[in-house]
Amino acid sequence: MGEFDLIARHFKRPVRRAALGVGDDCALLAPRPGMQLAVSSDMLVEGRHFFAGVDPDALGHKALAVNLSDLAACGAEPLAFTLALALPSADDAWLAAFARGLYGLADAHGCELVGGDTTRGPLNICITVFGEVPTGQALLRSGAQAGDDLYVSGTLGDARLALEALQGRVALPPALLAAARQRLERPTPRVALGQRLRGVASSAIDLSDGLLGDVGHVLRASGAGVRIQAKDASEWIAENAYGISASSLFDQDFLLQCVLSGGDDYELAFTAPAAARAKVAEAALQANTAVRCIGQIESAPGLRVVDATGRELTLPFLSFDHFA
Repeated sequence: MGEFDLIARHFKRPVRRAALGVGDDCALLAPRPGMQLAVSSDMLVEGRHFFAGVDPDALGHKALAVNLSDLAACGAEPLAFTLALALPSADDAWLAAFARGLYGLADAHGCELVGGDTTRGPLNICITVFGEVPTGQALLRSGAQAGDDLYVSGTLGDARLALEALQGRVALPPALLAAARQRLERPTPRVALGQRLRGVASSAIDLSDGLLGDVGHVLRASGAGVRIQAKDASEWIAENAYGISASSLFDQDFLLQCVLSGGDDYELAFTAPAAARAKVAEAALQANTAVRCIGQIESAPGLRVVDATGRELTLPFLSFDHFA
């Protein structure tokens, strides 16, 4: 199977929203009047972002999910994406499964593949996603203000828990491992929540490298600080829906590490004025996504994590950084 046969068989489909899709030198996109394009790229490298031998269906899902998560953080509606794919070989069965996972998520969000590139090499996946958002309504990192509440969607720490288990550092009961692995390999981008937070949230970011590091980007962009309640954050894993309490298996410091710096969560962290609490609750209900307030934005720079008594904790761990 040659390169162009590979593309035609697995990645060429008629487009509905784009003006021109796969098969020409460029794709053509035309956002609706009054809309801006939101564009983001993410790369997944075997051995760095995913295990060798991972289920290709799950990999196809995650490759797009991490990009849709960026659109969610901007409050954008998915429009289209391109795929750059380096493959060790043209394995038809692997490609069919990868495309199935990729298109399953793409179709769920009305996001179509419009172009890209394929080459031989170590397995590497790079997706560039395009979305649209009403002019002037994009959620940014730079709008957090002192007095705002800090929220996080969904649950945190599950993906890190799965990674620790898969690398043999902790042992998990089968049911808990299966559920945590699902969160690691098939994250749910919070696209609907992001769109419903337009005009409500003052800032937003998606959580890919860990809560502390990613919220730190918001603080630097906004010129602000934050006080995070450790108890509110760490209860996520203890209150999971798996039927097994992780808090009975691991100590508090390990759970805090998973929640605060674990990474691969692909949830949204966002800020909103205290006066908007009812609107935040309504947005979460409309998006069918749980959110939790875990802290408050402060004028003094810095990121502070405190216990139930208000005592600041010394944290011996950091969020993920490729080059740190």
